[in-house]
Amino acid sequence: MASVVVIGTQWGDEGKGKIVDILTRYADYIVRFQGGNNAGHTLVVEGKKFVFHIIPSGILYEEKVCMIGNGVIIDPAVLLTEMDELHDKGLQVTPRSLMISENAHLIMPYHQSLDQAKEAALATGKKIGTTGRGIGPCYMDKVGRIGIKAGDLLDDSLFRERLQENIEEKNFLLIKKYNSEPVSFDKIYADFQGFAERLTPFIGNVSVELDRARKSGQNILFEGAQGTQLDIDHGTYPFVTSSNTIAGNACNGSGFGPAHIDAVIGILKAYTTRVGEGPFPTELFDGIGDELQRKGGEFGATTGRKRRCGWLDGVVAADAVRLNGLTGLALTKLDVLSGQPVLKMATEYQLNGQRLSAMPSNIRQAAAVEPVYEELAGWQEDITGIRDINDLPVKARDYIKRIEDYTGVEAMLISVGPDREETMLLKNPFEKK
Repeated sequence: MASVVVIGTQWGDEGKGKIVDILTRYADYIVRFQGGNNAGHTLVVEGKKFVFHIIPSGILYEEKVCMIGNGVIIDPAVLLTEMDELHDKGLQVTPRSLMISENAHLIMPYHQSLDQAKEAALATGKKIGTTGRGIGPCYMDKVGRIGIKAGDLLDDSLFRERLQENIEEKNFLLIKKYNSEPVSFDKIYADFQGFAERLTPFIGNVSVELDRARKSGQNILFEGAQGTQLDIDHGTYPFVTSSNTIAGNACNGSGFGPAHIDAVIGILKAYTTRVGEGPFPTELFDGIGDELQRKGGEFGATTGRKRRCGWLDGVVAADAVRLNGLTGLALTKLDVLSGQPVLKMATEYQLNGQRLSAMPSNIRQAAAVEPVYEELAGWQEDITGIRDINDLPVKARDYIKRIEDYTGVEAMLISVGPDREETMLLKNPFEKK
């Protein structure tokens, strides 16, 4: 058996959904361990597009078991909508195929109201670029020890008590501080009674079940959301998400012992993108950036927002190697670079005459750095039909080799298109040496 973590190495949108879908072939359990429905994982299977926000990407394999860990925050309405959409496409989500951690916190309607009201109140230039889905306020309640957990849905008296306490406080903030409309206890309570009825069979102890799976020799795949530079502790703060996105949280967010992790695969887009506000040293503001955006279909799976595009940032990649302990890379969207005569990769930053090899923690410095580029020859060939790395153009292989040499981590998967089959699996992380 083996336990493998898949995480994003940049600012999210690296193609984790597709890579998780591919690796799910070799896994028995697929575990989402952090984030909420502010992240979207897109899969294309035989021309059909699937977008998941909460359910693990492995749900497309009916014989697998998917789990939502305690590190995930859940909007029950969104989760049930995803389940219903899968049902409409002929895929049944049952308590046998999906377990929800009893310790996962719930996103409540007042979290969304507060999220949107707070962002609206921020001055131009100070906005974080939140999706407005209640992610931050939910994590704040969790840390503040006033959150509502999925397991609370199983105890109506406890749920009602906590809901009453929260609504009294949240309505005070909404009315007095943000001059916004209050939320209704009766409506929220009634809605969540309906959610509880449907979700109760799915709620259980994910940590205990994963331990049983490990001891019985099952393969476990941990699926992260967002990317390393969006980590609440190690990212470009405050332009980050509200959870830890790095590999170490796979254990915290699921109740799995760190000694049992065998491999950590970092998803690295062949160029760099970012959605929303915040520093982006290699961002392009010219026709090349527009072309990458167009060819790559760079729109947020969750928000639909246009992604900012730029050259590959090796400094960001090196940060991800260090912070996550990467044992392998999955290089995605290599095909988007076809046709570029010259490729660039940032190998350092320059700031006030000094060279930097890591992203500065000071947000003003992070916004002011200038990338130091290394140029590589590009290739003109369409590579979407290639299934063997030896058939790639020499210059494409040189690009891959330079990334491996710079990061010190080997490429284990190469993606040359959006479909499940447009991928080269060079080394299976579930196969131990």
